[in-house]
Amino acid sequence: MQIDPALHSTADNYKLITNLVVPRPIAWVSSLGPGGVVNLAPFSFFNAVGSDPLYVVLGLGRNPGGRPKDTENNIKASGEFVVNLVTEELFAAMNLSAADFPPDQSELAAAKLHTAPSVHIQAPRVAEAKVSLECRLFSTQALGANTLVIGQVVMFHVADELVGPKLHINDFAPIGRLGSPSVYCRTTDRFDVPRVKYEDL
Repeated sequence: MQIDPALHSTADNYKLITNLVVPRPIAWVSSLGPGGVVNLAPFSFFNAVGSDPLYVVLGLGRNPGGRPKDTENNIKASGEFVVNLVTEELFAAMNLSAADFPPDQSELAAAKLHTAPSVHIQAPRVAEAKVSLECRLFSTQALGANTLVIGQVVMFHVADELVGPKLHINDFAPIGRLGSPSVYCRTTDRFDVPRVKYEDL
């Protein structure tokens, strides 16, 4: 079947792309709002896009009223944010934090989570997260009703038990996002295949 997005609604196209480009990692973004309120919100339009420098990218949508979300406002105002990765024991808290909290209320309190200080930026990380990435804003770009945010990773926070020799990461199994509106996956079913070398063909 061929499906022309030009012939379908924005909602239909969102459903298609979020069900076909899978799995997607979840960026659980903590940022500082006005008055120091810590905002925490999950985004699955997220990935790593470079290693030299270290860049991650977020695709931030709008509120139902068409206004920028608190995360976007906070990142633009402060120039920084933290990407916390979501493992299974944090799934319920992540899901709760996706609710449309008012800007003056922190999702962390409702989710019974705690903050931990960052090293290079003011925005705190989620203390319970096994992995957090401190990021400084590199650039933003409007993309229709979305905003592309590129952040440079300036500090990794990784739970000690995950780090093996030569910085090999062991037993880290974050939750991934599958289809809209509420389908997720585990990343525990894995296989390892050596890269093919052309000279060996």
